[in-house]
This record gives sequence, C-alpha cells and structure tokens, in this order.
Amino acid sequence: MDEKVPMTRSGYEKLQDELKHLKFVERHEIIAAIEEARSHGDLSENAEYHAARERQSFVEGRIQELESALGRSNIIDVSSLSGNKVLFGATVEVCDTDEDKKMTYQIVGQYEADLTKNLISLQSPVAKALIGKEVGDFVDVSTPGGIKTYEIMSVKFV
Repeated sequence: MDEKVPMTRSGYEKLQDELKHLKFVERHEIIAAIEEARSHGDLSENAEYHAARERQSFVEGRIQELESALGRSNIIDVSSLSGNKVLFGATVEVCDTDEDKKMTYQIVGQYEADLTKNLISLQSPVAKALIGKEVGDFVDVSTPGGIKTYEIMSVKFV
C-alpha cells in the first residue's frame, strides 16, 4: 500500500483541486441534503435521504482514495526529461501500421488517465508496450480486436 504513485505536476494539482472540492463543497452540500431529507419524516421510506447517504458514502470513499494517492505521489517533472526513449510523461506519436492512422498519447499516472484527452495510464497495455522503446521502433499491442502494431514516430517531453 506504500507503493509510490507516479504523476505529473498538473495531474497532482488536479487531484488536489478535486479533493478540496469534495471536502469543502460536496461534503457541505450532502450534509444539507441529509438534513433536508430528515425533515420530511420517516427515514425508512425516504428516497431522498437514502440517495444523499449513498452520495455521502461515495464522496467519503473518493476522499480517502485521493488522500492516499496524493500522500504516495511521486511527482515527475516531465519538462526536465528529454530524448527519443519513451518514459513516463512522454507524449508519443504512433502510427497504426494496419490502418496508417496516427495517434498521439501522453503516458501519465493511473489517476490522471483520460482517453478523451489522449492521456493513457502507465498501466495500460499500450503504455506498457511503448515504455523503453525509441523512435522508429515497432510495438505489438494486444487489443480486444486483436494484435495491433504501432510504429513510434516521435517522442516529446512537454
């Protein structure tokens, strides 16, 4: 459980912002919702009360998860890295050799990953295949649709 969690500076700051929001905004809103639901009487059949308590449970769990991740964080300054080898924090342009389609990903920590923003987790199959490779290398990645082969076109650290 004491394993360090790698993350970028921006990822760390986003987690801190989320934690502050949960602790200082969400908690207070949930307490108010629980108090309001209690005022409606019988709690055993009060859907608003049960929904607020479920939300409270979720938020408290997320707070614990974020506090743990931030406490174990290992912030990596990506701008201090350089070279052609794929490392944590690298922004990698790859070409799918089957479809001749280019994609760009940044390899980040698990709490920062967001595929809609092309941020892939260090633990993802694609990132695992790319780590340690260099520009010009080909990597095979097992996907639900079968094996994909990617050529590493560029590696940047920004």
